Amino acid sequence: MFKSILIPTDGSKLSDQAVRQGLQLAKSLGAKVVALHVTAPFHVLAASAAALTETREQSEKGAAEFSKRIFDVIAGMAREAGVACTCHSHSGEHVWQEIIMAAEKFGCDAICMASHGRRGIGAVLIGSETVKVLTHSKIPVLVVR
Repeated sequence: MFKSILIPTDGSKLSDQAVRQGLQLAKSLGAKVVALHVTAPFHVLAASAAALTETREQSEKGAAEFSKRIFDVIAGMAREAGVACTCHSHSGEHVWQEIIMAAEKFGCDAICMASHGRRGIGAVLIGSETVKVLTHSKIPVLVVR
């Protein structure tokens, strides 16, 4: 059925659940997993005061460290489940587009993702990244709640 499953994650609890479900699905199908974490690019103009004091290098270093922590957990879970897994970090303005482009780039034939992430359930009502992926993806999307 599916040979390669993309699992985008933002490190939230629900996203972690999607990772677990995606790994279980991959194991049952003998599929491999591609884990993806998308970060927002650095902007000189920022919404928070803390971000105003941060340099591009600090921002990118922090994002890389956060991605590494996420990927260390996912890689461990994949090893434990006996599922082949690669991890990739991308930066982009539109998370949903990065997810779809990654699925195409890595030859994934399914996407397994959370119904909402760090922005909370309110994002579901106003057009979350998941809804945009569902709307624009040409491959099957499994949504975990």
